[in-house]
Amino acid sequence: SEIVFTGGGTEADNLAILGRWRADGRGVTLSAIEHSAVRTSAGQAAREGAAVTTLAVDEEGRVDLGALDEALEEPQSVVSVMWGNNEVGVLQPVARIAERCRERGVAFHTDAVQAVGHVPVSVGEVGCDLLALSAHKFGGPAGVGALYVRRGCRLDPVLHGGGQESGLRAGTSNVAGAVGLAVALERATTGLEEEMTRLRELRDRLQATLLERLPGAAVNGGGAERLPHVLSLGLDGIGVDVLLPALDLAGLAVSSGAACHSGAAAPSPVMLAMGRAHDTVVRFSLGWTTTGEEVDRAAATFVEVAERARAVAGAP
Repeated sequence: SEIVFTGGGTEADNLAILGRWRADGRGVTLSAIEHSAVRTSAGQAAREGAAVTTLAVDEEGRVDLGALDEALEEPQSVVSVMWGNNEVGVLQPVARIAERCRERGVAFHTDAVQAVGHVPVSVGEVGCDLLALSAHKFGGPAGVGALYVRRGCRLDPVLHGGGQESGLRAGTSNVAGAVGLAVALERATTGLEEEMTRLRELRDRLQATLLERLPGAAVNGGGAERLPHVLSLGLDGIGVDVLLPALDLAGLAVSSGAACHSGAAAPSPVMLAMGRAHDTVVRFSLGWTTTGEEVDRAAATFVEVAERARAVAGAP
């Protein structure tokens, strides 16, 4: 009764932010490193009249709790801080944030899309009011997600029509997607502690090799607690427009955490918020099929391609 099935994490975030703002009519607070689904939902709330506050983070990507306390001095409809960051993997102190919000009678939403299925997540232990997740992040089908809505937390629907999902999400229910989500989640959380340990060891192995063999490389968020399967690496002297296609041709799939969207180069809001300035930021993501042999091969391939790209660019 506290689960609303959605078309994915983006819709879940929209329903949480806009649904809460429209039901309550006070301020919206979010961290500076939120996913674009949260940022743009807050932007829409601002256009509708909401006072929006953005919380700063430190150089490791951790939310400034002092800034949160200041924000809570003003009336708030919802505070949104993601559980684990999608670019750098940094985990936030969501339980402490939820406690602060609860003391002020403010709804706390967390985008847990990157966290669910990768680290232990308990809405009861954390005390959040709203939590978004997406099936494809833990092996389920694409195009289905869910929003946990604590009983008593009022939301206005974003989609209007029939009375599906307790009136919060109109439209024919995606039964097959919901079942796929549930099965994938059950599998992802079985033996989770062991899998976390395995992935953390593989990530650290990849990280150590890259730092040793690539002078000047830096780990973004390396001083904070992180998701076990995400590694964000900053490099200088190489353009992302050169590096990523070369890696793709070499058979290595990584994403950029600081480059272009739709062909227009722009710094990542996450990197800007953390005060990080690199020519290129790449994000490695490991999964349950990743092996030690693949990690070693990926490291060797990345170093070879990066060194070649630096040589072509004339960088040291």
